[in-house]
Amino acid sequence: MIPTWRLRAAFARRLSAVYGTEVPAYTTLLDVTGEVNDEVARRNPDAGRLGGLDRVTAERHGAIRVGTPRELRQAAQVFAALGMRPVGFYDLRDATTSAVPVVSTAFRPVDPDELARNPFRVFTSLLTTADRRFFDAGLQARLEAFLARRTLFPPELLTLAARAEREHGLAPEEAERFLALAVDAFALSPEPVDRAWYAELARISAVAADIGGVTRTHLNHLTPRVLDIDALYRRMADRGVTMIDEIQGPPRWDGPDVLLRQTSFRALDEPRRFREPDGSVTTGTLRVRFGEVEARGIALSRAGRARYDALCAETDRRLAEDGRATRQDVAREVWEAGFPREERLLAAGELAFFTFHPAAARPRDGRRPPADLAGLLDDGWLTSHPIVYEDFLPRSAAGIFRSNLAGQGTRDAARTGTPYDEHRLSAILERPVHDPFEIYAAQQDAALRHALEALGADDARRALASRATALRPSPPPRTEGAAP
Repeated sequence: MIPTWRLRAAFARRLSAVYGTEVPAYTTLLDVTGEVNDEVARRNPDAGRLGGLDRVTAERHGAIRVGTPRELRQAAQVFAALGMRPVGFYDLRDATTSAVPVVSTAFRPVDPDELARNPFRVFTSLLTTADRRFFDAGLQARLEAFLARRTLFPPELLTLAARAEREHGLAPEEAERFLALAVDAFALSPEPVDRAWYAELARISAVAADIGGVTRTHLNHLTPRVLDIDALYRRMADRGVTMIDEIQGPPRWDGPDVLLRQTSFRALDEPRRFREPDGSVTTGTLRVRFGEVEARGIALSRAGRARYDALCAETDRRLAEDGRATRQDVAREVWEAGFPREERLLAAGELAFFTFHPAAARPRDGRRPPADLAGLLDDGWLTSHPIVYEDFLPRSAAGIFRSNLAGQGTRDAARTGTPYDEHRLSAILERPVHDPFEIYAAQQDAALRHALEALGADDARRALASRATALRPSPPPRTEGAAP
């Protein structure tokens, strides 16, 4: 049997090879990413604190877009064969002023050991065809009829995927067939694009056209991970590759790296075949695919994310007052005033997630461990190690979508958006959508419990048991249609 994680690793490698032939600038991105990672690892012995060089080098996240609940369920089956579960709910409709009529989740491993073996992720977006801000009733009906006629995932692929999920792997011949079919399902189709239909959708939303104006899905980007995204941004520009205007996410500063920073090169003109209204086939270009790259930091708790959101809002406020300032400069100033500068403060303040271990070098002085996490860290009873943020930021994702769109599209702001949340998405998928905060909290709680047991710190364990649940409160209610 070829186990699940090896299927996932092989799929990621093959997909990367295919995407490199389709988008040659992606190969340049990989080359520069490798150069930067090697240089950072040589000069910084602590570079592997958020993942060793082998993991970072192999790490990818892809992005696809589908049009119907049925297509999303089928994509989930393919990813389940690879040990990838839906994690998180992202509403991009209200995360940007551009017309991006999609809601999304990310398929990824949820077990820390599986992530360590191969942390492949696919950010998957669903077109919201019933959202009247973008599609009137007539266009919705025609769009859904078009989508109903296509087949993204052949029955043989889905049968093999179900077997792989059920049996936690496949026999070698079946594995080879499954991988070939799966990679082909995400490759760019050579079929001609109906020019008039695509253009009609593109006037509303370039994203809608990319989903509903073609007969197949395809990778929109395949993202490597870099250890110094600012250096990569400069180096790609030096090689003549046009980058988007700024790096999305937290600013570069002297404190801990948290969450996710992303950037990309701009979408390129790619040759495509078009079917004209008279039935003839011509050649032209489309600009829908781009080369994204990311730098990952520490996973923040709900309290930490609330702090992050507040800093983003303050940055926006200051930029509105001073249009001459750059976002990076303003954000850095805001962060230096409002965010902890040390990992210890993030851990003790329960603003971020860590694993904990008994400190081997602490002298035996007869003292009993204190009953609070800050005291355990400050007095040298425990050491902490950050948990890597494995997920996404709706504002950052929408920012990159927006930067690579040819136009803003249109939306009727007077209409109400179709309500979506993680519960509705779970019902569509017929699978649970995992809460990323719960995943990180469970990993931290288990590590802290084992560390305190090893210390024999019964008082601390009892005192911190109730504190651990505070890291996993129920998510606050959201306004319908609002981004998380």
